[in-house]
Amino acid sequence: MNLVPQRLDGSGGVLISRCNGESLLDLPTESVKSLMRSAGVVMFRGFDAGPEMMKQFADQYSYKFNRDRLRPTVEGSGGHVQMVTEGMGYVDPHCEQANSPFRPDALWFTCTKPAAEGGETLYWDGIRLWAALSDELKDVFRQKKLRFFQRYSKEKWQLFLGYDATVADIKKELDGVEGVSYFLNADEALYLEYVSSAVVQTRYGHVEAFANSLMSEWKNTLGDLMTFDDGSLITEDIVQEVKTALDSCTEAVDWQPGDLVFIDNSRFLHGRNGFTDTTRKIYSSLSFLNF
Repeated sequence: MNLVPQRLDGSGGVLISRCNGESLLDLPTESVKSLMRSAGVVMFRGFDAGPEMMKQFADQYSYKFNRDRLRPTVEGSGGHVQMVTEGMGYVDPHCEQANSPFRPDALWFTCTKPAAEGGETLYWDGIRLWAALSDELKDVFRQKKLRFFQRYSKEKWQLFLGYDATVADIKKELDGVEGVSYFLNADEALYLEYVSSAVVQTRYGHVEAFANSLMSEWKNTLGDLMTFDDGSLITEDIVQEVKTALDSCTEAVDWQPGDLVFIDNSRFLHGRNGFTDTTRKIYSSLSFLNF
């Protein structure tokens, strides 16, 4: 079976449409992997995808999954399919869990009911973003790293490692990890400081990309403004320049029922337009890729 990809957007994302009644699971995996590597965003349309099919499809390309600590899980999915239900407002650009050492390789989304108006999933190519920043700001981000603070109850950090994970498991996971400092409280809550660069090497091609969670965390970290690792504030001027770059390369998924989308989390940021339709149903999985 030959795939016939169509251009999806200005970032190089591609669309694969169902042609002859084939299932997602019938698609040639090596061809799909090649598109995922090169495009970074791949939409599959017309395949009647849903949460169960998304998990089966993602299984073919993944060796393990983790979870978002704020989203409810779907029964029967082993906890690895979650509903995207956190509020209905605009969601700032971010890479999934890039504010922690638990960052997955890929995001998978599927839609069974789009919002009547709004609610599009937005995404931004970190390679294009990096190119759009001034040389002066690039120098700042090369010299200074982002610093994130997180608190996870035991039930929340077990979402990353598994429901039966122990304190010994979380220590084994974090000890020696670059940029990580942590403290475990008597109630087994985890207090974590995570330092990472705003510009990363993409998984495929090893190209510099501005792929991080600066914009979603800037005013959220412990209620205070974020700082760089040297303690200096990330100023409004810096954020405004990043916003201008983001505005220059925003892409959107205008959902149809049954759509499934793959996003390379090492390269692309994502977010969401606001909506008011309470019947909107989008599901997600987070995985580590096997290729």
